[in-house]
Amino acid sequence: MIDKLRSIKDRYMVLQERMSDPEVISDQKLFSRIHKEYKDMEAVVKAFEKYQTLDDQLQQAQSLLNEKDADIKEMARMEAEELKEEIEELTEHIKKLLIPKDPEDTSDAIFEIRAGTGGDEASIFAGDLFRMYTAFFDEMGWKYDILSVNEGTVGGYSKIVVEVRGEEVFGKLKFESGGHRVQRVPKTETQGRVHTSAATVAVLPQLEEDEIDIRKEDLKVDTFRSSGAGGQHVNKTESGVRLTHLPTGLVVECTDGRSQIKNREIALQRLYQKVKNAKRNEEQSQLAAQRKSLVGSGDRSSKIRTYNFPQNRVTDHRINLTLYNLDQVINGKIGEIIEALHVAENAEKMQEGST
Repeated sequence: MIDKLRSIKDRYMVLQERMSDPEVISDQKLFSRIHKEYKDMEAVVKAFEKYQTLDDQLQQAQSLLNEKDADIKEMARMEAEELKEEIEELTEHIKKLLIPKDPEDTSDAIFEIRAGTGGDEASIFAGDLFRMYTAFFDEMGWKYDILSVNEGTVGGYSKIVVEVRGEEVFGKLKFESGGHRVQRVPKTETQGRVHTSAATVAVLPQLEEDEIDIRKEDLKVDTFRSSGAGGQHVNKTESGVRLTHLPTGLVVECTDGRSQIKNREIALQRLYQKVKNAKRNEEQSQLAAQRKSLVGSGDRSSKIRTYNFPQNRVTDHRINLTLYNLDQVINGKIGEIIEALHVAENAEKMQEGST
Protein backbone atom coordinates (compact mmCIF):
# COMPACT_ATOMS: atom_id res chain seq x y z
CA MET A 1 0.00 0.00 0.00
CA ILE A 2 2.85 2.38 0.84
CA ASP A 3 4.38 1.98 -2.62
CA LYS A 4 1.01 2.76 -4.20
CA LEU A 5 0.62 5.86 -2.02
CA ARG A 6 4.10 7.09 -2.95
CA SER A 7 3.24 6.63 -6.62
CA ILE A 8 0.02 8.62 -6.20
CA LYS A 9 1.87 11.41 -4.40
CA ASP A 10 4.51 11.55 -7.16
CA ARG A 11 1.76 11.87 -9.77
CA TYR A 12 0.04 14.52 -7.63
CA MET A 13 3.22 16.63 -7.56
CA VAL A 14 3.64 16.29 -11.34
CA LEU A 15 0.06 17.49 -11.88
CA GLN A 16 0.65 20.40 -9.51
CA GLU A 17 3.58 21.53 -11.66
CA ARG A 18 1.65 21.06 -14.91
CA MET A 19 -1.17 23.32 -13.71
CA SER A 20 1.29 26.22 -13.58
CA ASP A 21 2.53 25.52 -17.13
CA PRO A 22 1.42 28.37 -19.46
CA GLU A 23 0.62 25.89 -22.26
CA VAL A 24 -1.72 23.96 -19.96
CA ILE A 25 -3.30 27.13 -18.60
CA SER A 26 -4.06 28.31 -22.14
CA ASP A 27 -5.85 25.06 -22.99
CA GLN A 28 -9.06 25.18 -20.94
CA LYS A 29 -10.10 21.57 -21.57
CA LEU A 30 -6.64 20.20 -20.77
CA PHE A 31 -6.39 22.33 -17.63
CA SER A 32 -9.84 21.16 -16.53
CA ARG A 33 -8.89 17.48 -16.96
CA ILE A 34 -5.60 17.89 -15.10
CA HIS A 35 -7.25 19.90 -12.31
CA LYS A 36 -9.95 17.25 -11.89
CA GLU A 37 -7.35 14.45 -11.62
CA TYR A 38 -5.39 16.60 -9.16
CA LYS A 39 -8.44 17.22 -6.96
CA ASP A 40 -9.40 13.54 -7.06
CA MET A 41 -5.97 12.65 -5.60
CA GLU A 42 -5.92 15.39 -2.99
CA ALA A 43 -7.68 13.53 -0.16
CA VAL A 44 -5.43 10.47 -0.59
CA VAL A 45 -2.25 12.56 -0.66
CA LYS A 46 -3.24 14.58 2.43
CA ALA A 47 -4.05 11.36 4.30
CA PHE A 48 -0.71 9.84 3.25
CA GLU A 49 1.20 12.93 4.41
CA LYS A 50 -0.54 12.67 7.78
CA TYR A 51 0.36 8.97 7.87
CA GLN A 52 4.03 9.81 7.23
CA THR A 53 4.01 12.42 10.00
CA LEU A 54 2.47 9.99 12.50
CA ASP A 55 4.89 7.26 11.48
CA ASP A 56 7.87 9.59 12.06
CA GLN A 57 6.47 10.49 15.48
CA LEU A 58 6.04 6.79 16.28
CA GLN A 59 9.66 6.07 15.34
CA GLN A 60 10.82 8.88 17.65
CA ALA A 61 8.66 7.62 20.52
CA GLN A 62 9.90 4.06 20.09
CA SER A 63 13.52 5.26 20.11
CA LEU A 64 12.94 6.60 23.64
CA LEU A 65 11.81 3.21 24.98
CA ASN A 66 15.47 2.33 25.62
CA GLU A 67 16.03 5.35 27.87
CA LYS A 68 17.09 4.62 31.45
CA ASP A 69 14.79 7.27 32.91
CA ALA A 70 11.57 5.45 33.91
CA ASP A 71 9.36 8.53 33.45
CA ILE A 72 10.63 9.13 29.91
CA LYS A 73 10.15 5.45 29.04
CA GLU A 74 6.57 5.49 30.37
CA MET A 75 5.70 8.66 28.48
CA ALA A 76 7.21 7.22 25.31
CA ARG A 77 5.28 3.96 25.75
CA MET A 78 1.96 5.80 26.19
CA GLU A 79 2.65 8.06 23.20
CA ALA A 80 3.59 5.06 21.04
CA GLU A 81 0.34 3.27 21.92
CA GLU A 82 -1.74 6.34 21.05
CA LEU A 83 0.12 6.80 17.77
CA LYS A 84 -0.35 3.15 16.82
CA GLU A 85 -4.12 3.45 17.35
CA GLU A 86 -4.24 6.65 15.30
CA ILE A 87 -2.17 5.09 12.50
CA GLU A 88 -4.45 2.03 12.46
CA GLU A 89 -7.56 4.21 12.11
CA LEU A 90 -5.90 6.31 9.41
CA THR A 91 -4.84 3.17 7.52
CA GLU A 92 -8.45 1.99 7.35
CA HIS A 93 -9.49 5.43 6.12
CA ILE A 94 -6.81 5.36 3.42
CA LYS A 95 -7.94 1.90 2.28
CA LYS A 96 -11.43 3.32 1.72
CA LEU A 97 -10.00 6.29 -0.18
CA LEU A 98 -8.10 3.89 -2.46
CA ILE A 99 -11.27 2.06 -3.49
CA PRO A 100 -11.67 2.70 -7.24
CA LYS A 101 -14.40 5.24 -7.95
CA ASP A 102 -16.91 4.94 -10.75
CA PRO A 103 -15.92 7.72 -13.19
CA GLU A 104 -19.62 8.40 -13.76
CA ASP A 105 -20.20 9.27 -10.07
CA THR A 106 -19.37 12.94 -10.67
CA SER A 107 -21.88 13.21 -13.52
CA ASP A 108 -25.23 14.96 -13.41
CA ALA A 109 -28.25 12.70 -13.89
CA ILE A 110 -31.46 12.10 -15.80
CA PHE A 111 -33.93 10.99 -13.14
CA GLU A 112 -37.16 9.25 -14.15
CA ILE A 113 -40.12 8.13 -12.01
CA ARG A 114 -42.93 6.01 -13.47
CA ALA A 115 -46.11 4.73 -11.87
CA GLY A 116 -46.20 0.93 -11.82
CA THR A 117 -48.85 -1.53 -10.73
CA GLY A 118 -51.65 -0.18 -8.56
CA GLY A 119 -53.68 2.14 -10.77
CA ASP A 120 -54.36 5.62 -9.43
CA GLU A 121 -52.60 4.87 -6.15
CA ALA A 122 -49.39 4.08 -8.08
CA SER A 123 -49.53 7.52 -9.70
CA ILE A 124 -50.12 9.17 -6.31
CA PHE A 125 -47.14 7.25 -4.92
CA ALA A 126 -44.99 8.36 -7.88
CA GLY A 127 -45.90 11.92 -6.91
CA ASP A 128 -44.89 11.24 -3.30
CA LEU A 129 -41.54 9.88 -4.50
CA PHE A 130 -41.03 12.97 -6.66
CA ARG A 131 -41.60 15.25 -3.66
CA MET A 132 -39.32 13.07 -1.52
CA TYR A 133 -36.47 13.23 -4.01
CA THR A 134 -36.81 16.94 -4.82
CA ALA A 135 -36.71 17.70 -1.07
CA PHE A 136 -33.45 15.71 -0.97
CA PHE A 137 -32.16 17.59 -4.04
CA ASP A 138 -32.86 20.89 -2.25
CA GLU A 139 -31.09 19.65 0.88
CA MET A 140 -28.03 18.74 -1.21
CA GLY A 141 -28.05 22.13 -2.95
CA TRP A 142 -28.63 20.55 -6.38
CA LYS A 143 -30.54 22.18 -9.25
CA TYR A 144 -33.17 20.34 -11.25
CA ASP A 145 -35.42 20.93 -14.25
CA ILE A 146 -38.51 18.95 -15.24
CA LEU A 147 -38.03 17.67 -18.79
CA SER A 148 -41.30 15.79 -19.18
CA VAL A 149 -44.38 15.20 -17.06
CA ASN A 150 -47.55 13.12 -17.49
CA GLU A 151 -49.93 13.70 -14.60
CA GLY A 152 -52.10 10.99 -13.06
CA THR A 153 -55.88 11.17 -13.39
CA VAL A 154 -56.43 11.72 -9.63
CA GLY A 155 -53.07 13.24 -8.71
CA GLY A 156 -49.40 12.39 -8.82
CA TYR A 157 -47.71 11.31 -12.04
CA SER A 158 -47.85 8.43 -14.45
CA LYS A 159 -44.35 9.54 -15.52
CA ILE A 160 -42.00 12.41 -14.74
CA VAL A 161 -38.46 12.97 -16.03
CA VAL A 162 -36.06 15.39 -14.32
CA GLU A 163 -32.55 16.61 -15.10
CA VAL A 164 -30.52 16.95 -11.86
CA ARG A 165 -27.30 18.99 -11.69
CA GLY A 166 -24.80 19.37 -8.87
CA GLU A 167 -21.86 17.76 -7.11
CA GLU A 168 -21.64 13.94 -7.20
CA VAL A 169 -25.28 13.67 -8.34
CA PHE A 170 -25.12 10.31 -10.12
CA GLY A 171 -22.84 8.87 -7.44
CA LYS A 172 -25.44 9.65 -4.78
CA LEU A 173 -28.51 8.61 -6.77
CA LYS A 174 -27.36 5.57 -8.76
CA PHE A 175 -28.65 3.07 -6.19
CA GLU A 176 -32.19 4.48 -6.44
CA SER A 177 -32.84 2.68 -9.75
CA GLY A 178 -35.38 -0.12 -9.44
CA GLY A 179 -38.82 -0.87 -8.11
CA HIS A 180 -40.22 1.04 -5.11
CA ARG A 181 -43.22 -0.52 -3.34
CA VAL A 182 -45.72 1.23 -1.07
CA GLN A 183 -48.06 -0.40 1.44
CA ARG A 184 -50.81 1.85 2.81
CA VAL A 185 -54.51 2.64 2.76
CA PRO A 186 -55.08 4.58 -0.50
CA LYS A 187 -57.07 7.81 -0.50
CA THR A 188 -59.47 6.10 -2.88
CA GLU A 189 -60.08 3.18 -0.47
CA THR A 190 -63.38 3.47 1.42
CA GLN A 191 -63.06 0.39 3.68
CA GLY A 192 -59.67 1.11 5.18
CA ARG A 193 -57.82 -1.81 3.56
CA VAL A 194 -54.06 -1.67 3.03
CA HIS A 195 -53.07 -1.91 -0.62
CA THR A 196 -49.71 -2.55 -2.26
CA SER A 197 -48.71 -0.40 -5.23
CA ALA A 198 -45.45 0.30 -7.00
CA ALA A 199 -43.45 2.87 -8.91
CA THR A 200 -40.13 2.58 -10.67
CA VAL A 201 -37.12 4.87 -10.64
CA ALA A 202 -34.45 4.98 -13.35
CA VAL A 203 -31.25 7.03 -13.00
CA LEU A 204 -28.97 7.69 -15.98
CA PRO A 205 -25.65 9.56 -15.88
CA GLN A 206 -25.72 12.85 -17.78
CA LEU A 207 -22.44 12.61 -19.67
CA GLU A 208 -20.62 15.26 -21.64
CA GLU A 209 -20.70 14.67 -25.38
CA ASP A 210 -16.91 14.55 -25.66
CA GLU A 211 -16.92 11.64 -23.17
CA ILE A 212 -19.11 9.55 -25.45
CA ASP A 213 -17.11 7.30 -27.71
CA ILE A 214 -19.74 7.18 -30.46
CA ARG A 215 -18.74 8.63 -33.82
CA LYS A 216 -21.29 10.81 -35.56
CA GLU A 217 -20.83 8.86 -38.79
CA ASP A 218 -21.95 5.73 -36.91
CA LEU A 219 -25.30 7.31 -36.08
CA LYS A 220 -28.51 7.34 -38.09
CA VAL A 221 -30.78 10.13 -36.87
CA ASP A 222 -34.54 10.15 -37.55
CA THR A 223 -37.03 12.72 -36.33
CA PHE A 224 -40.76 12.22 -36.00
CA ARG A 225 -43.88 13.76 -34.53
CA SER A 226 -44.71 12.52 -31.07
CA SER A 227 -48.08 10.92 -30.39
CA GLY A 228 -49.92 10.32 -27.15
CA ALA A 229 -49.88 12.43 -23.99
CA GLY A 230 -47.10 14.73 -25.07
CA GLY A 231 -49.01 17.98 -25.37
CA GLN A 232 -50.04 19.95 -28.45
CA HIS A 233 -46.59 21.50 -28.96
CA VAL A 234 -44.93 18.10 -29.21
CA ASN A 235 -47.56 16.76 -31.58
CA LYS A 236 -47.25 19.68 -34.02
CA THR A 237 -43.47 19.55 -34.42
CA GLU A 238 -40.99 16.81 -35.22
CA SER A 239 -39.47 16.93 -31.75
CA GLY A 240 -39.22 13.14 -31.35
CA VAL A 241 -35.74 11.75 -32.03
CA ARG A 242 -34.72 8.20 -32.95
CA LEU A 243 -31.01 7.28 -32.92
CA THR A 244 -29.68 4.10 -34.51
CA HIS A 245 -26.12 3.03 -33.72
CA LEU A 246 -25.14 1.38 -36.99
CA PRO A 247 -22.23 -0.80 -35.71
CA THR A 248 -24.40 -2.48 -33.04
CA GLY A 249 -27.93 -1.98 -34.40
CA LEU A 250 -29.02 -0.50 -31.06
CA VAL A 251 -31.95 1.92 -31.30
CA VAL A 252 -33.25 4.51 -28.82
CA GLU A 253 -36.08 7.00 -29.04
CA CYS A 254 -36.88 10.08 -26.99
CA THR A 255 -39.98 12.28 -26.87
CA ASP A 256 -39.54 13.43 -23.27
CA GLY A 257 -38.57 17.05 -23.94
CA ARG A 258 -40.36 19.78 -25.86
CA SER A 259 -37.44 20.50 -28.16
CA GLN A 260 -35.68 18.28 -30.69
CA ILE A 261 -32.29 19.43 -29.34
CA LYS A 262 -33.11 18.34 -25.77
CA ASN A 263 -34.56 15.04 -26.99
CA ARG A 264 -31.42 14.37 -29.01
CA GLU A 265 -29.28 14.99 -25.91
CA ILE A 266 -31.35 12.58 -23.81
CA ALA A 267 -31.43 9.97 -26.59
CA LEU A 268 -27.64 10.21 -26.92
CA GLN A 269 -27.26 9.59 -23.17
CA ARG A 270 -29.49 6.54 -23.41
CA LEU A 271 -27.68 5.24 -26.48
CA TYR A 272 -24.30 5.71 -24.82
CA GLN A 273 -25.51 3.72 -21.82
CA LYS A 274 -26.86 0.95 -24.06
CA VAL A 275 -23.62 0.71 -26.03
CA LYS A 276 -21.55 0.79 -22.86
CA ASN A 277 -23.66 -1.89 -21.18
CA ALA A 278 -23.46 -4.11 -24.27
CA LYS A 279 -19.69 -3.73 -24.38
CA ARG A 280 -19.37 -4.32 -20.65
CA ASN A 281 -21.53 -7.46 -20.84
CA GLU A 282 -19.41 -8.79 -23.68
CA GLU A 283 -16.10 -8.10 -21.95
CA GLN A 284 -17.12 -9.19 -18.46
CA SER A 285 -19.65 -11.96 -19.07
CA GLN A 286 -17.34 -14.44 -17.35
CA LEU A 287 -17.47 -12.29 -14.18
CA ALA A 288 -21.22 -11.76 -14.18
CA ALA A 289 -21.90 -14.89 -12.12
CA GLN A 290 -19.25 -13.94 -9.56
CA ARG A 291 -20.28 -10.41 -8.73
CA LYS A 292 -23.69 -9.60 -7.33
CA SER A 293 -24.57 -5.99 -7.92
CA LEU A 294 -26.13 -4.00 -5.12
CA VAL A 295 -28.41 -2.26 -7.55
CA GLY A 296 -29.44 -5.33 -9.53
CA SER A 297 -30.43 -5.18 -13.15
CA GLY A 298 -32.79 -2.24 -12.68
CA ASP A 299 -35.62 -4.40 -14.00
CA ARG A 300 -38.97 -2.80 -13.30
CA SER A 301 -40.28 -5.97 -11.66
CA SER A 302 -37.57 -5.98 -8.98
CA LYS A 303 -38.42 -4.37 -5.64
CA ILE A 304 -35.49 -2.62 -4.05
CA ARG A 305 -37.38 -0.78 -1.32
CA THR A 306 -40.68 -0.95 0.56
CA TYR A 307 -42.45 2.01 2.19
CA ASN A 308 -44.94 0.70 4.80
CA PHE A 309 -47.05 3.57 6.11
CA PRO A 310 -49.09 1.72 8.81
CA GLN A 311 -45.81 0.70 10.51
CA ASN A 312 -43.93 3.93 9.67
CA ARG A 313 -41.31 1.57 8.21
CA VAL A 314 -38.99 1.74 5.22
CA THR A 315 -36.95 -1.32 4.19
CA ASP A 316 -34.17 -1.49 1.62
CA HIS A 317 -34.15 -5.15 0.60
CA ARG A 318 -30.67 -5.14 -0.97
CA ILE A 319 -28.86 -4.54 2.31
CA ASN A 320 -31.60 -5.65 4.73
CA LEU A 321 -31.84 -2.14 6.19
CA THR A 322 -35.06 -1.33 8.07
CA LEU A 323 -35.81 2.10 9.55
CA TYR A 324 -38.88 3.20 11.46
CA ASN A 325 -38.86 6.85 10.38
CA LEU A 326 -40.84 6.72 7.14
CA ASP A 327 -42.50 10.01 8.07
CA GLN A 328 -39.07 11.66 7.80
CA VAL A 329 -37.86 9.62 4.81
CA ILE A 330 -40.88 10.50 2.68
CA ASN A 331 -40.08 14.17 3.38
CA GLY A 332 -36.63 13.86 1.85
CA LYS A 333 -34.49 12.53 4.71
CA ILE A 334 -32.99 9.68 2.67
CA GLY A 335 -29.33 10.43 3.36
CA GLU A 336 -29.01 7.60 5.90
CA ILE A 337 -30.25 5.04 3.36
CA ILE A 338 -27.99 6.35 0.59
CA GLU A 339 -24.99 6.34 2.94
CA ALA A 340 -25.71 2.74 4.02
CA LEU A 341 -25.83 1.63 0.38
CA HIS A 342 -22.45 3.25 -0.31
CA VAL A 343 -20.93 1.65 2.79
CA ALA A 344 -22.17 -1.74 1.59
CA GLU A 345 -20.76 -1.11 -1.88
CA ASN A 346 -17.38 -0.10 -0.47
CA ALA A 347 -17.28 -3.17 1.76
CA GLU A 348 -17.98 -5.35 -1.29
CA LYS A 349 -15.24 -3.64 -3.29
CA MET A 350 -12.74 -3.96 -0.44
CA GLN A 351 -13.57 -7.64 -0.10
CA GLU A 352 -13.08 -8.17 -3.83
CA GLY A 353 -9.79 -6.27 -3.72
CA SER A 354 -8.45 -8.56 -1.00
CA THR A 355 -9.19 -11.77 -2.92
